[in-house]
Amino acid sequence: MNENLNCVVCSKKFSQKSNLNEHYQTHTNGEPFSYDACTKQISLQEEVNEHSNEKDFCCNVCNKKFSKKWNLTIHLRTHTNEKPYSCDVCKKQFARKNDIIRHFRVHTNEKPYPCDVCNKKFSEKSALDVHFRTHTNEKPFSCNACGKEFSQKSNLNVHFRIHSNEKPFSCDVCNKQFSRKDWLKKHLRTHTNEKPYTCDVCKVKFSQQSDLNRHFRVHTNEKPYSCDLCNKRFSQKSALNRHFRGKNLIRNVCDITADTSTNEQVSIRVDDKFFACDVCGKKCSRKYDFNSHYFKHTNEKPYVCVLCNKQFSRREVLNRHILIHTNEKPYSCDVCSKRFSQKCYLNKHFRTHTNEKPFSCDVCKKQFSRKDILSKHFRTHTNEKPYSCDVCSKRFSQKHHLNTHFRTHTNEKPYSCHVCNKQFSRIDELRRHFRTHTDEKPYSCDTTEKPYSCDVCSKRFSQKCYLKKHFLTHSKEKPYSCDVCNKQFSRKDVLNKHFLTHTNEKPYSCDVCSKRFSQKHHLNTHFRIHTNEKPFCCDVCSRQFSQKCDLIKHSRTHSHEKPYSCDICNRQFSQKYNLKTHSRSHTNEKPYSCDVCSKQFSLKSHLKVHFRSHTNEKPYSCDVCSKRFSQKCHLNKHFNTHTNVKSYSCDICDKKCVRKYDLIRHYCMHTNEKPYTCVVCNKQFVRKEFLTHLNEKPFSCHVCNKEFSRKDVLNKHFRTHTNEKPYSCDICSKQFSQKSDLIKHFRTHTKEKPYSCDVCNKQFSQKYDLTRHFLTHSKEKPYSCDVCNKQFSRKDVLNKHFLIHTNDKPYSCDLCSKRFSHKHHLNTHFRIHTNDKPYSCDVCNRQFSQKCDLIKHSRTHTNEKPFSCDICNKQFSQKYNLNTHFRTHTNEKPYSCDVCNKQFSLRSHLKIHFRSHTNEKPYPCNVCSKRFSRKSHLNEHFNTHSNEKPYSCDACSKKFSQKCHLNAHFRSIHPDEEPIQMRFIN
Repeated sequence: MNENLNCVVCSKKFSQKSNLNEHYQTHTNGEPFSYDACTKQISLQEEVNEHSNEKDFCCNVCNKKFSKKWNLTIHLRTHTNEKPYSCDVCKKQFARKNDIIRHFRVHTNEKPYPCDVCNKKFSEKSALDVHFRTHTNEKPFSCNACGKEFSQKSNLNVHFRIHSNEKPFSCDVCNKQFSRKDWLKKHLRTHTNEKPYTCDVCKVKFSQQSDLNRHFRVHTNEKPYSCDLCNKRFSQKSALNRHFRGKNLIRNVCDITADTSTNEQVSIRVDDKFFACDVCGKKCSRKYDFNSHYFKHTNEKPYVCVLCNKQFSRREVLNRHILIHTNEKPYSCDVCSKRFSQKCYLNKHFRTHTNEKPFSCDVCKKQFSRKDILSKHFRTHTNEKPYSCDVCSKRFSQKHHLNTHFRTHTNEKPYSCHVCNKQFSRIDELRRHFRTHTDEKPYSCDTTEKPYSCDVCSKRFSQKCYLKKHFLTHSKEKPYSCDVCNKQFSRKDVLNKHFLTHTNEKPYSCDVCSKRFSQKHHLNTHFRIHTNEKPFCCDVCSRQFSQKCDLIKHSRTHSHEKPYSCDICNRQFSQKYNLKTHSRSHTNEKPYSCDVCSKQFSLKSHLKVHFRSHTNEKPYSCDVCSKRFSQKCHLNKHFNTHTNVKSYSCDICDKKCVRKYDLIRHYCMHTNEKPYTCVVCNKQFVRKEFLTHLNEKPFSCHVCNKEFSRKDVLNKHFRTHTNEKPYSCDICSKQFSQKSDLIKHFRTHTKEKPYSCDVCNKQFSQKYDLTRHFLTHSKEKPYSCDVCNKQFSRKDVLNKHFLIHTNDKPYSCDLCSKRFSHKHHLNTHFRIHTNDKPYSCDVCNRQFSQKCDLIKHSRTHTNEKPFSCDICNKQFSQKYNLNTHFRTHTNEKPYSCDVCNKQFSLRSHLKIHFRSHTNEKPYPCNVCSKRFSRKSHLNEHFNTHSNEKPYSCDACSKKFSQKCHLNAHFRSIHPDEEPIQMRFIN
């Protein structure tokens, strides 16, 4: 039995409250109790105690008193943590029954209390009462310290902690204290990394609802906050407040008071600045801002770091500084997981993902993600440079630029490397230097993303600064001019570098070889020669380079990119230097002159190479044979004779070339491109050296004074004097003076025939042979002799023919002094002395001194007869036989005897006939020494010694040693029979 349930009149005790209430009626005869202070009538004595504010029930733990025992019972559960009421849906427990009733409405979404003004519904009556005060503007709760009024008592309690500095809520992780529980809850999410609020559009998560609301306005472009003065709208209230602080203006607002029912228009000051600085007159709206500003004049720094004793004028700066010691980064990016020590840094960083730019320039409407960047940008319009150097009076638009510049006067280097103790004036230089020790490469390209695109040519760039530099190539704007030579430049840094060419200043020196440079990056690039460092690597072929520009140029060999175009002929180039060099071919500009012979050159490298012809300098040496060269390209060409490396391959026919130039020249055969045009006759050529006109021959041989139109032809000619043969065959070690001869010779070993006839598919090892062969199909004879009007299909045949009329024989044999009209006749003749037979038959291995003899011989195996008579269609294996046969139809006898004028169809017949006049008999018999004028007569005579009878009669089979004896026998013995063909017995 509960001892407190007793009657206050007769002290009777009851077990239930309802029984006690019924018992009270017996004392009052059903009349209610009356309270003497206010004459209010109350039905129960207990309610009398409550009305009189009497608190008879005391808590044994905290001594708090209550007027009702039930309230005491509920209060005790805060100490015992007893929660007897449980939710059937979510099993959440509560200490009071009305709490579970209110909680259950969360599941049922029941809102039984509607607002009479706006019809908004609420699940609790207390929430409705609080809401209704937004309509009546009623604020019944007032702060005793500052008089500020609040519509809710909980807001007053939270506000009062500002005065009492009470922070009852403490973080269990870092012991940080908070005056409000919701702030503690938000702070805990920095430890748990909990982000319960998710954006429905981009699925980015946030730890606070307010952050989600602000973020969502990025998608909706909603700007709910409006300025009453200029109607400018803002997406965040803080931005509106900042906007107001920047304007010390008057605005009209509706002041709703309790005394009037109408809206009275009054004027108040927006963001009125109550605190004025006595030193500079600046006004501040908050006392904290005023104190922080005033410390700038007094240089007072009241906030001290307990770890390093560094002092600060503002508390928030001290808090940010402490994070340097703790290395705490409680704020994490939801997109890339990057962590930050301050929330403002996270917000700025997050805009790189959302591309949000809330700050706009009023002049050019350019938008920025950060306000400080906008301020710096605005100075480009005003040309304001508020920071001035005290030493040289140079002005700067940004303070950190001034600080960095000032170190050039003080030579201060506050940043020191802890590995090698090297000092630097800037921290970014220290970071770059430190990577040389750690070999750290923090910048890696995971993708080939290039988000910035040129509007003119659609070229893309990975950084915006690169796009700006590239755009100047289109605009051709050059706002920076040199004061000395008036040369204009598109960029200021290029102008500064150019100016050093006038002052000849070279402030940077190499520590190894003491070479000096005008620019620091030139020194850095040069130093890699000593360290052999090649930090730039090609992603395609893994080739490494010491300079980034070399890598970029090299990468274009893979991408075939040619970004530089000639304005005159539209030819494109992969490198700007090549374009500049090419443009001189149009202007005929030759700015470099030789000091010795005054010869001019379009390229400085050409002048340098030319000057070695005066000094006879040969700085490049072959490692194999120690031969020296004046040019590196000549050394490379020479070295390939040792290695036979062919690095360049044609994509169409897979032909390999030693030099890139040879590949480009070869490629023109497929594309039929002729890039070099003669300015006189507009004729186009594949090679530049063919651009000779009006029989110009500027190159002369100093031995025989013979002149040449091309330098390469002069070099080849000069080998005829030096007898130099630098090209050697790897198979038979035969040497050649020209590379083309070596290539042709090598095909005799490989049997390679790369040139094919389109008509008959016949293949040839040399292009020249194919060209000559093709004329046999066309039967065209465009070349005519001026003396005898004979026509020829080839010009070289015409030239050879013309020597018949001039009887010119410029080539002489050194052994027998025999003279020849053509050099190849001399070469062929010389093989008689050397017994050289370089051409071999694949079938019978028979060797020949001339290639034509091998071709004729090969037809005896193939039975090929490619030459046909147009009249009788008779076929021949040799063209000479066809020509001889053709005279039987025309009865032509072009060869005449000078003694008796007898004519012959063959030259050999004329030669034999002429011996009848001279009585010459060049063929002697080895047995009896009898001599003969013809070789056939010698062969028949020899049969008399060998008793050989190779001729047989088909009628009677009688055999004879000579053909004339067979003919005589046939006429005398078989005169009546028809003559038949006589056989020669072999």
